[in-house]
Amino acid sequence: MHNFLLIFLLLIGVVTKAQHARYPQIGIVQNLERDSLLATAGFDCLVESVASMISPKNVSAEQFEQNLNRLKNLRLPVYAFNIFMPGELKLVGPAMDEAAILGYAEIVFQRCQQAGVHMIIWGSGGARRIPDGFTKKKATTQFISLARKVSSLAKKYNITLALENLNRTETNFINTLQEAHDVVKKVNHPNFRLCADIYHMLMENEPPARIESSKKYLVHVDIAEKNGRTPPGVDGEDFKPYLKALKKINYTGKIILECRWENLSTQAAPAFLYLEQQLKAVYGN
Repeated sequence: MHNFLLIFLLLIGVVTKAQHARYPQIGIVQNLERDSLLATAGFDCLVESVASMISPKNVSAEQFEQNLNRLKNLRLPVYAFNIFMPGELKLVGPAMDEAAILGYAEIVFQRCQQAGVHMIIWGSGGARRIPDGFTKKKATTQFISLARKVSSLAKKYNITLALENLNRTETNFINTLQEAHDVVKKVNHPNFRLCADIYHMLMENEPPARIESSKKYLVHVDIAEKNGRTPPGVDGEDFKPYLKALKKINYTGKIILECRWENLSTQAAPAFLYLEQQLKAVYGN
Protein backbone atom coordinates (compact mmCIF):
# COMPACT_ATOMS: atom_id res chain seq x y z
CA MET A 1 0.00 0.00 0.00
CA HIS A 2 2.80 2.39 0.90
CA ASN A 3 4.52 1.63 -2.43
CA PHE A 4 1.33 2.45 -4.36
CA LEU A 5 0.96 5.73 -2.44
CA LEU A 6 4.57 6.67 -3.17
CA ILE A 7 4.15 5.95 -6.89
CA PHE A 8 0.90 7.97 -6.93
CA LEU A 9 2.58 11.00 -5.32
CA LEU A 10 5.51 10.78 -7.70
CA LEU A 11 3.16 10.69 -10.69
CA ILE A 12 1.34 13.78 -9.40
CA GLY A 13 4.68 15.56 -9.13
CA VAL A 14 5.61 14.62 -12.68
CA VAL A 15 2.26 15.83 -14.04
CA THR A 16 2.48 19.08 -12.08
CA LYS A 17 5.98 19.77 -13.41
CA ALA A 18 4.88 18.94 -16.94
CA GLN A 19 1.96 21.35 -16.65
CA HIS A 20 4.19 24.08 -15.23
CA ALA A 21 6.70 23.56 -18.03
CA ARG A 22 4.08 24.74 -20.51
CA TYR A 23 4.58 28.34 -19.42
CA PRO A 24 7.64 30.31 -18.26
CA GLN A 25 8.78 29.97 -14.68
CA ILE A 26 8.17 32.99 -12.47
CA GLY A 27 11.01 34.47 -10.44
CA ILE A 28 11.56 37.62 -8.43
CA VAL A 29 14.21 40.27 -7.82
CA GLN A 30 14.74 40.14 -4.08
CA ASN A 31 17.43 39.67 -1.45
CA LEU A 32 18.36 36.26 -0.10
CA GLU A 33 16.86 36.89 3.34
CA ARG A 34 13.35 36.53 1.86
CA ASP A 35 14.11 33.16 0.27
CA SER A 36 11.83 31.05 2.45
CA LEU A 37 8.89 33.44 2.18
CA LEU A 38 9.20 33.58 -1.60
CA ALA A 39 9.54 29.83 -2.01
CA THR A 40 6.34 29.40 -0.01
CA ALA A 41 4.64 32.03 -2.19
CA GLY A 42 5.34 29.86 -5.25
CA PHE A 43 8.28 31.55 -6.95
CA ASP A 44 10.81 29.41 -8.82
CA CYS A 45 13.98 31.48 -8.56
CA LEU A 46 15.63 34.68 -7.34
CA VAL A 47 17.54 37.49 -9.01
CA GLU A 48 20.03 39.26 -6.75
CA SER A 49 22.26 42.24 -7.45
CA VAL A 50 25.89 42.22 -8.50
CA ALA A 51 26.45 45.03 -6.01
CA SER A 52 25.34 43.08 -2.96
CA MET A 53 26.66 39.64 -3.88
CA ILE A 54 29.74 39.67 -6.13
CA SER A 55 30.96 43.20 -6.90
CA PRO A 56 34.66 43.70 -6.07
CA LYS A 57 33.80 47.31 -5.19
CA ASN A 58 31.38 46.32 -2.43
CA VAL A 59 32.12 42.71 -1.51
CA SER A 60 35.46 41.66 -0.01
CA ALA A 61 36.96 38.23 -0.71
CA GLU A 62 35.86 37.10 2.76
CA GLN A 63 32.33 38.40 2.28
CA PHE A 64 32.15 36.73 -1.11
CA GLU A 65 33.03 33.36 0.44
CA GLN A 66 30.25 33.91 2.97
CA ASN A 67 27.85 34.72 0.14
CA LEU A 68 28.82 31.50 -1.64
CA ASN A 69 27.88 29.54 1.48
CA ARG A 70 24.57 31.38 1.70
CA LEU A 71 23.78 30.50 -1.90
CA LYS A 72 24.25 26.79 -1.17
CA ASN A 73 21.55 26.80 1.53
CA LEU A 74 18.72 28.53 -0.31
CA ARG A 75 15.33 27.02 -1.08
CA LEU A 76 15.21 29.01 -4.32
CA PRO A 77 18.17 29.11 -6.72
CA VAL A 78 19.66 32.44 -7.73
CA TYR A 79 19.11 32.45 -11.47
CA ALA A 80 20.75 35.75 -12.41
CA PHE A 81 22.36 38.93 -11.09
CA ASN A 82 21.32 42.44 -12.07
CA ILE A 83 22.68 45.99 -11.63
CA PHE A 84 25.83 45.04 -13.51
CA MET A 85 27.87 48.25 -13.66
CA PRO A 86 28.13 50.80 -10.83
CA GLY A 87 27.17 54.35 -11.73
CA GLU A 88 30.70 55.70 -11.37
CA LEU A 89 32.01 53.40 -14.14
CA LYS A 90 30.82 55.40 -17.13
CA LEU A 91 30.06 53.27 -20.17
CA VAL A 92 29.82 56.15 -22.63
CA GLY A 93 31.23 59.65 -22.88
CA PRO A 94 34.69 61.19 -22.48
CA ALA A 95 35.11 59.75 -18.96
CA MET A 96 34.71 56.14 -20.12
CA ASP A 97 37.69 54.10 -18.86
CA GLU A 98 37.76 50.87 -20.85
CA ALA A 99 40.55 49.25 -18.84
CA ALA A 100 38.74 49.89 -15.56
CA ILE A 101 35.47 48.53 -16.94
CA LEU A 102 37.06 45.35 -18.29
CA GLY A 103 39.01 44.81 -15.07
CA TYR A 104 35.86 45.16 -13.00
CA ALA A 105 33.84 42.96 -15.37
CA GLU A 106 36.38 40.13 -15.26
CA ILE A 107 36.24 39.87 -11.47
CA VAL A 108 32.43 39.97 -11.60
CA PHE A 109 32.43 37.17 -14.18
CA GLN A 110 34.90 35.07 -12.17
CA ARG A 111 32.72 35.36 -9.08
CA CYS A 112 29.53 34.81 -11.04
CA GLN A 113 30.95 31.57 -12.38
CA GLN A 114 32.01 30.47 -8.89
CA ALA A 115 28.49 31.16 -7.67
CA GLY A 116 27.08 28.88 -10.37
CA VAL A 117 25.10 31.73 -11.94
CA HIS A 118 25.31 32.18 -15.70
CA MET A 119 23.29 35.30 -16.48
CA ILE A 120 23.73 39.00 -15.73
CA ILE A 121 21.07 41.55 -16.68
CA TRP A 122 22.75 44.66 -18.06
CA GLY A 123 20.65 47.66 -17.15
CA SER A 124 22.95 50.10 -15.32
CA GLY A 125 21.09 53.29 -16.22
CA GLY A 126 23.45 55.60 -14.34
CA ALA A 127 26.56 54.10 -15.88
CA ARG A 128 25.21 54.26 -19.42
CA ARG A 129 23.70 57.76 -19.23
CA ILE A 130 24.97 60.00 -22.04
CA PRO A 131 26.63 63.10 -20.56
CA ASP A 132 25.70 66.59 -21.71
CA GLY A 133 27.48 67.61 -24.88
CA PHE A 134 28.07 64.02 -26.04
CA THR A 135 26.02 62.83 -29.02
CA LYS A 136 23.85 59.75 -29.04
CA LYS A 137 25.57 58.59 -32.21
CA LYS A 138 29.00 58.69 -30.55
CA ALA A 139 27.62 57.00 -27.43
CA THR A 140 26.09 54.19 -29.49
CA THR A 141 29.32 53.54 -31.39
CA GLN A 142 31.31 53.63 -28.14
CA PHE A 143 28.92 51.32 -26.30
CA ILE A 144 28.81 48.76 -29.12
CA SER A 145 32.60 48.57 -29.22
CA LEU A 146 32.80 48.22 -25.44
CA ALA A 147 30.00 45.63 -25.30
CA ARG A 148 31.85 43.41 -27.77
CA LYS A 149 34.92 43.37 -25.51
CA VAL A 150 32.90 42.81 -22.34
CA SER A 151 30.98 40.00 -24.07
CA SER A 152 34.22 38.29 -25.11
CA LEU A 153 35.22 38.27 -21.44
CA ALA A 154 31.79 36.92 -20.49
CA LYS A 155 32.21 34.06 -22.94
CA LYS A 156 35.45 33.06 -21.18
CA TYR A 157 33.42 32.43 -18.01
CA ASN A 158 30.26 31.08 -19.67
CA ILE A 159 28.20 34.14 -18.69
CA THR A 160 25.34 35.51 -20.79
CA LEU A 161 24.71 39.25 -20.64
CA ALA A 162 21.12 40.42 -21.24
CA LEU A 163 20.86 44.07 -22.29
CA GLU A 164 17.82 45.67 -20.63
CA ASN A 165 15.65 48.42 -22.08
CA LEU A 166 15.25 51.23 -19.50
CA ASN A 167 12.61 53.94 -19.89
CA ARG A 168 13.59 57.60 -20.24
CA THR A 169 12.79 58.45 -16.60
CA GLU A 170 15.73 56.23 -15.57
CA THR A 171 18.32 56.98 -18.25
CA ASN A 172 18.69 58.74 -21.61
CA PHE A 173 20.20 55.85 -23.58
CA ILE A 174 18.63 52.64 -24.94
CA ASN A 175 15.12 53.44 -23.73
CA THR A 176 13.10 50.97 -25.79
CA LEU A 177 13.23 47.29 -26.57
CA GLN A 178 13.66 48.22 -30.22
CA GLU A 179 16.79 50.27 -29.41
CA ALA A 180 18.16 47.48 -27.21
CA HIS A 181 17.48 44.97 -29.99
CA ASP A 182 19.33 47.12 -32.52
CA VAL A 183 22.37 47.38 -30.23
CA VAL A 184 22.43 43.63 -29.55
CA LYS A 185 22.19 42.93 -33.26
CA LYS A 186 25.12 45.24 -34.01
CA VAL A 187 27.28 43.84 -31.19
CA ASN A 188 26.64 40.43 -32.74
CA HIS A 189 28.08 38.29 -29.95
CA PRO A 190 26.54 35.03 -28.66
CA ASN A 191 27.08 36.08 -25.03
CA PHE A 192 25.34 39.44 -25.50
CA ARG A 193 21.60 38.93 -25.68
CA LEU A 194 18.39 40.78 -24.87
CA CYS A 195 16.19 41.39 -21.83
CA ALA A 196 12.64 42.57 -22.49
CA ASP A 197 11.45 44.55 -19.49
CA ILE A 198 7.67 44.79 -19.91
CA TYR A 199 7.37 47.55 -17.29
CA HIS A 200 9.75 49.74 -19.28
CA MET A 201 7.91 48.81 -22.49
CA LEU A 202 4.65 49.97 -20.90
CA MET A 203 6.29 53.21 -19.77
CA GLU A 204 7.47 53.85 -23.35
CA ASN A 205 4.15 52.72 -24.87
CA GLU A 206 5.92 49.99 -26.85
CA PRO A 207 3.60 47.44 -28.45
CA PRO A 208 3.83 43.69 -27.77
CA ALA A 209 4.90 43.18 -31.40
CA ARG A 210 8.37 44.44 -30.42
CA ILE A 211 8.78 41.19 -28.50
CA GLU A 212 7.96 39.17 -31.59
CA SER A 213 10.63 40.94 -33.64
CA SER A 214 13.20 40.26 -30.88
CA LYS A 215 12.79 36.48 -30.96
CA LYS A 216 16.33 35.74 -32.12
CA TYR A 217 17.99 37.48 -29.16
CA LEU A 218 15.52 37.37 -26.27
CA VAL A 219 16.74 35.41 -23.22
CA HIS A 220 15.15 37.16 -20.24
CA VAL A 221 11.95 39.02 -19.26
CA ASP A 222 11.26 41.39 -16.35
CA ILE A 223 7.79 42.57 -15.43
CA ALA A 224 5.84 45.00 -13.23
CA GLU A 225 2.74 47.14 -13.58
CA LYS A 226 3.07 50.52 -15.28
CA ASN A 227 1.47 52.59 -12.54
CA GLY A 228 4.05 52.93 -9.76
CA ARG A 229 5.93 49.79 -10.83
CA THR A 230 3.60 47.88 -8.55
CA PRO A 231 3.47 44.07 -8.34
CA PRO A 232 1.09 42.22 -10.67
CA GLY A 233 -2.49 42.55 -9.48
CA VAL A 234 -2.21 45.76 -7.46
CA ASP A 235 -3.43 47.95 -10.33
CA GLY A 236 -5.00 45.13 -12.31
CA GLU A 237 -2.58 45.40 -15.25
CA ASP A 238 -3.46 43.14 -18.17
CA PHE A 239 -0.15 41.63 -19.31
CA LYS A 240 -1.79 39.12 -21.64
CA PRO A 241 -0.99 40.94 -24.92
CA TYR A 242 2.72 40.81 -24.01
CA LEU A 243 2.46 37.23 -22.77
CA LYS A 244 0.79 36.25 -26.05
CA ALA A 245 3.75 37.73 -27.91
CA LEU A 246 6.09 35.62 -25.73
CA LYS A 247 4.06 32.51 -26.45
CA LYS A 248 4.06 33.28 -30.16
CA ILE A 249 7.89 33.20 -30.24
CA ASN A 250 7.95 30.09 -28.01
CA TYR A 251 9.73 31.93 -25.19
CA THR A 252 10.92 29.40 -22.61
CA GLY A 253 13.02 31.60 -20.31
CA LYS A 254 12.06 33.08 -16.97
CA ILE A 255 9.71 35.97 -16.21
CA ILE A 256 11.03 37.93 -13.25
CA LEU A 257 9.03 40.30 -11.04
CA GLU A 258 11.02 43.50 -10.50
CA CYS A 259 8.62 45.68 -8.54
CA ARG A 260 8.23 48.25 -5.79
CA TRP A 261 6.73 46.45 -2.80
CA GLU A 262 4.80 48.00 0.05
CA ASN A 263 4.69 44.79 2.05
CA LEU A 264 6.41 41.80 0.48
CA SER A 265 5.05 39.41 3.11
CA THR A 266 1.45 40.08 2.14
CA GLN A 267 1.92 40.93 -1.54
CA ALA A 268 4.27 38.19 -2.76
CA ALA A 269 1.82 35.28 -3.01
CA PRO A 270 -1.05 37.29 -4.58
CA ALA A 271 1.37 38.80 -7.14
CA PHE A 272 2.64 35.35 -8.08
CA LEU A 273 -0.89 33.97 -8.44
CA TYR A 274 -2.10 36.94 -10.48
CA LEU A 275 0.69 36.59 -13.02
CA GLU A 276 0.40 32.80 -13.03
CA GLN A 277 -3.30 33.05 -13.84
CA GLN A 278 -2.57 35.30 -16.82
CA LEU A 279 0.18 32.96 -17.99
CA LYS A 280 -2.18 29.99 -17.76
CA ALA A 281 -4.86 31.91 -19.67
CA VAL A 282 -2.36 32.53 -22.47
CA TYR A 283 -0.24 29.37 -22.49
CA GLY A 284 -2.91 26.96 -21.24
CA ASN A 285 -3.11 25.05 -17.95
